[in-house]
Amino acid sequence: MRFQTQLIPATLIRRYNRFLSDMRLENGEVVRAHCPNPGAMTGLKDEGAICWLEPNDDPKKKLKYGWRLVEVEGQCVNIDTSLPNRIVQEALEARLIDELLPYDAVLPEQKYSENSRIDFLLRGPAGDTYVEVKSVTMKRGRCAVFPDSVTTRGAKHLADLEQMVKSGHRAVMLYLVSRMDCEEFGLAGDIDPKYARTFDAAREAGVEVLCFGTHISPTDIVLGKALPIDKSPQAT
Repeated sequence: MRFQTQLIPATLIRRYNRFLSDMRLENGEVVRAHCPNPGAMTGLKDEGAICWLEPNDDPKKKLKYGWRLVEVEGQCVNIDTSLPNRIVQEALEARLIDELLPYDAVLPEQKYSENSRIDFLLRGPAGDTYVEVKSVTMKRGRCAVFPDSVTTRGAKHLADLEQMVKSGHRAVMLYLVSRMDCEEFGLAGDIDPKYARTFDAAREAGVEVLCFGTHISPTDIVLGKALPIDKSPQAT
């Protein structure tokens, strides 16, 4: 996935609510940028951090800059929660995820369950596969962990996938690690115990779990290698 507009560097002054941030451009100008991440962004919003913004000239948008990446210990981390689905869709359409083959059609944002939409419905000779995608930005040590805050919506998605399995379909939770400095994936069960319990119940019911890293630069983000999954909740 290539960024539509060339990203420009900036320095973070502050992220002062879930969707707004103040940035200082290289020329010293202070601008307001949209923050496309309502989560806790643990470790990703420190004052003075080097960030990468995507400018736009769309008259319909109130803000002329969108925050896309932040540098942590010299490496870029994607903070835009809308991008993982684009990255996974490109990988699915290019048949790059062997664990999900075979399929004939990739259908994004399909209605299913009760008041829900699945990120991707894969139609194939073996039947339907329901794929939900979650972006992972928090890490502990060398382990990427999810969630970084309580997520009732995330628990509902796991329960919906469990219902698909009970209805005879294949269901997959795919975690995309939006940073390059992690070697495995685990659950932050201390942050959201309910999510951890729902995860265990879904997995025991037959929901499959996949995790992939990413390669990130100010020009593009692409799917990386599969990461091992530590299914025990991370306490620290």
